[in-house]
Amino acid sequence: MRRRVGRPGLVGTAARTAVIAGTATAVSGNVQRRQMSRAQQEASEQQQQQAAMQPPPPPPPPPPPAAPAPAAGTDDMIAQLQKLGQLHQQGILTDEEFAAQKAKLLG
Repeated sequence: MRRRVGRPGLVGTAARTAVIAGTATAVSGNVQRRQMSRAQQEASEQQQQQAAMQPPPPPPPPPPPAAPAPAAGTDDMIAQLQKLGQLHQQGILTDEEFAAQKAKLLG
């Protein structure tokens, strides 16, 4: 049989094309995996930077001040009762309003 010299035949061309296509696919897959890995790493770094840049949450509000003890403010209570009495005598407060405010002050 005679050996062919020159260009390869149909089978040789198909085999060469298959090798080139397979190599290109493998290289393309490696490049794509590397790019995905870098993109994920950059995204996680950005999230960490954003978390570090956020201000800390504000502290909880202070508790409301405690109500003064009734024994400590007896002078104030008497003064307030006198004011209520004057407002009642002047007709600014009705009997019901006066009684409600008086009960509120006393207890």
